[in-house]
Amino acid sequence: MSTVERRGSSLYVKSLRLYFMNTDINYKRYLKLDLLPTPWCPGCGNGIVLKAVCQAFDELNLPKEGTVIVSGIGCAGRSAGFFDLDSVHTAHGRAIPVAEGIKYANDALTVVVLSGDGDLLGIGGNHLLHAIRRNTNITVVCYANEIYGMTGGQVSPLTPHNAKTVTSPLGNADFPIDVQSYFKNRNSYFARTTAFHLNHLKKSIVEALKFKGFSFVEARTMCIVNYGRRVGYKNSHEMLMHYKEFYKVSDDTEELSQNEIGILRHTAGL
Repeated sequence: MSTVERRGSSLYVKSLRLYFMNTDINYKRYLKLDLLPTPWCPGCGNGIVLKAVCQAFDELNLPKEGTVIVSGIGCAGRSAGFFDLDSVHTAHGRAIPVAEGIKYANDALTVVVLSGDGDLLGIGGNHLLHAIRRNTNITVVCYANEIYGMTGGQVSPLTPHNAKTVTSPLGNADFPIDVQSYFKNRNSYFARTTAFHLNHLKKSIVEALKFKGFSFVEARTMCIVNYGRRVGYKNSHEMLMHYKEFYKVSDDTEELSQNEIGILRHTAGL
C-alpha cells in the first residue's frame, strides 16, 4: 500500500470514528445536560432506562417541539425534569390520564409516560386499565424495580412473592401482577425487557413508539439501596448479572414465561 493509500485509509477510519462518536452522543440533544448528574442512588438502573429512551427518540429522529414527557411521583417520576422537551410532572398515579388528555388535545404530538411500577400499577392501576381499553395512542415506559424505592422500600405491585421489604419483614404474602395479562385486547403492544439487555431495551422502546395504539414497556431495573440489599444482593452489578442469567429473549411468542423478555403484539380483529 502506498503512502497516499495509507493516508486515505487512515482518514477514512478517522471519519468513521467521528461519525459513530457523533451518532452515539446525538441522544443528548433531548436532555438538559446542566441538570446532570441525576440524584438517583449509585447503582440505580433508572439512568440506563432514561438513556435508552433518549436513544430511541434519536433513532426515530423525533422532533423536540412535537414530543411530550409525562411522569408521576417516585424515583422514576423525576425523569420528566431531565428532558429538554415539554414535560409534566404530575400527581401520584395520574401520569396516564394527563398524557391521554394531552394526546386527545393534540393528536400530532408524541406523548410518552415515564414512571415506576408503584405509580403506574399501584395507585395508577385503574387509569392503566382504561387507557388499554380506550387504546389511546401513547407510549408508557415503566421503570419496574419491584419496590417503592423513594419512600424507603415498601411492597409494590411487582414485588416477588416472599420477598422481604420494609412492609413485609416476614416475606411478601402476595404475588406480583403479571402485567402482560392486561394486554389481550384486539390492538395492543407489550414488551418486557431489562436494564442489562441494552439493545433489546432500546428496540422495545423504538417499536413501542412506532406502534399505533397504546404501548407499554416493562423495563426491569435495579434498586440496590432499598430492595436489592434486603433480598441478598451485595451490589447493583450482581442484580444486572441476575438479569443476564435469568432472562432469555423470546420475541416470537404469544405469552412470556417468568424468565422471558420479549415483545408481544395483539392485532387480531383490526
